[in-house]
Amino acid sequence: MIYLLFDWLRNDLDRFGLYRYLQVLDQVEFRAFAATALAFVLVLVLGRPVIDWLRRKKIGDTGLTDAEGLRAAASSKAATPTMGGILIVGTIIFTTLLLADMKNMYVVLGIIVAVWLAALGGIDDWLKLTAASRAGKSRQGLYAWEKLVFQLGLGLIVGYFTYNFGNHGEGPNLAHVLNLPFQKTYESAVGSLNEHLVILPRWAYITVAVLLIAGMSNAVNISDGMDGLASGISAAVALGFILLCLIAGKDAWARWLLVPHVPGTDELAIIAGAMLGACLGFLWFNCQPASVFMGDTGSLSLGGLLAYFAIVTRQEAVMLLMSTVFLIEIGSVVLQVSYFKATGGKRILRCSPIHHHFHMAAWTESQIVIRFWVLSVLMVVLALATLKLR
Repeated sequence: MIYLLFDWLRNDLDRFGLYRYLQVLDQVEFRAFAATALAFVLVLVLGRPVIDWLRRKKIGDTGLTDAEGLRAAASSKAATPTMGGILIVGTIIFTTLLLADMKNMYVVLGIIVAVWLAALGGIDDWLKLTAASRAGKSRQGLYAWEKLVFQLGLGLIVGYFTYNFGNHGEGPNLAHVLNLPFQKTYESAVGSLNEHLVILPRWAYITVAVLLIAGMSNAVNISDGMDGLASGISAAVALGFILLCLIAGKDAWARWLLVPHVPGTDELAIIAGAMLGACLGFLWFNCQPASVFMGDTGSLSLGGLLAYFAIVTRQEAVMLLMSTVFLIEIGSVVLQVSYFKATGGKRILRCSPIHHHFHMAAWTESQIVIRFWVLSVLMVVLALATLKLR
C-alpha cells in the first residue's frame, strides 16, 4: 500500500520537489530490509495479545506422542497455545501488502501460497485441538491424503502460473532453465548465455513445483517439534532467499554471478524479508520455554514459501542445500517408517523425527535446537558460496 501510493504519486512528488526524500522506496533492497524490521516489530507488539487470545480460546497443544520416553516432556507443554502461525503469516502478508509492488504477479502468487497453506494448516490444527466427537474421541487433524491433495493442488497452480508468467523473450527462457549445481548460466568472458542450458518443458517444470511445494511444506512441519527449532531454521533460510531473490531479479547481479535472471523476482525479497523478521520476532516467544507454538498454521506456510522462492528464482538445488536440516528431519521419518514396515517392527532411530532421537539420547532440548541452528547457518553460507563455484 505504501509503495503503490508512492508509485501513484511519483510525478506529483517530483513536481513539488519531494521525490528525493522518498526515492529510497524505489530501492527494492531497502524495502526488503525494511520489511524485516517492520515484521519483527509487529510480531513483538502483537505477540502477547495474540497469545492471550489463543489461551482464552483454549487453543493449546494436546501434548500427545507415541514415544513413551517423550511423554513427560510432551505433557509439560500441553497448556502451551498453538496456532501461533497466524501471527507469523498475518505479519508476512500485512508487511508485504504495505511494502511490495502488488502489481507484480510473483508477489500476488506468493501471498496466495502463504494464505493457502496457512488455511490448510489452521484447519488441521483446529481439528487436532478442538474437534472432539460425541463419542469422546478426537480426530487428530486432517488425514494425510487430505493435506496432500491440497498441497499438490497448490503445487499445480504455482507451477502452471509461474511457467506461463516467465520471461518469453527471444532465445533460451531463463525462467524455465534447469539450474544445475556449478553450471554457468552466462559465459563470464563475453556475457552471453551458456549454449548448454537445459530448458524444462511445461510438464517437467510443473512436476518440480508440485514436489517442492508438497515436500518442503511437510519438511518444515515435521521439524516443528521443539521450542524455536523450525522458526530459527526458517529465519536462516529466509535470509539466504533475500539475497537469492535480489540476485535473480537484477540482470547485472545475475550476470556477475552467472545465475539465471528472472525479471520481477527481486520483489520477492520483500516477502522473504518479512518472513525473516516474523520468524525472529516469533522466536522471542517461541524460545525455550515456549509461550506459543506455530503449529501447522505456520510451518506449512513457511515451508511452502521457501519452495516457492526456489521455484521462481530457479534455485532449487541451492534451496535444498540451505534446507539440509529440514531434509534430514523429513528423511529420518521416511527411513524410520520404511525400515519399521520392512523389518516387522525394528527401528533405525530411537524415535523420529531425528530431533526426538537426540532428545532420547540425553541431549537437552536447547542443545538440539542450537546445534541445528548452527548447522543451518553453516549450510546457508555454504549454499550461497556455491554461487561463485561455477
